[in-house]
Amino acid sequence: MELVQDQLGPVLASRSATELAVLAALAGAAEEILFRGVLQVGLARVLPEGLALVLTGAAFGLAHFVTPTYALLAGLAGVYLGVLFWLQGNLLVPIVAHGLYDFVALTYLVRRYRATMDTRD
Repeated sequence: MELVQDQLGPVLASRSATELAVLAALAGAAEEILFRGVLQVGLARVLPEGLALVLTGAAFGLAHFVTPTYALLAGLAGVYLGVLFWLQGNLLVPIVAHGLYDFVALTYLVRRYRATMDTRD
């Protein structure tokens, strides 16, 4: 957490909640289009859907590799988002879920960074 906070905190600390929401929405949409809309769908054309889901989740985890634990958790989240896509048949539900998660995570990160900076002053 400290690594992410140290890297992203200074960049995001001055951003408003609206700016964080836009960033989260764009990141969620872009990643879901790439991982679920392109990769999962493409793999499902040549592999069983379950295998495509697991491989896409693994790729999602590797793309979010900060630590081994975070990569594993991101991979599990990727499988969850892939299941949402699979069950709903469209990208809107995983995009919204991903964007909401990112917004909560960014907001938490910014608040934690600001609190750390306040204690240093």
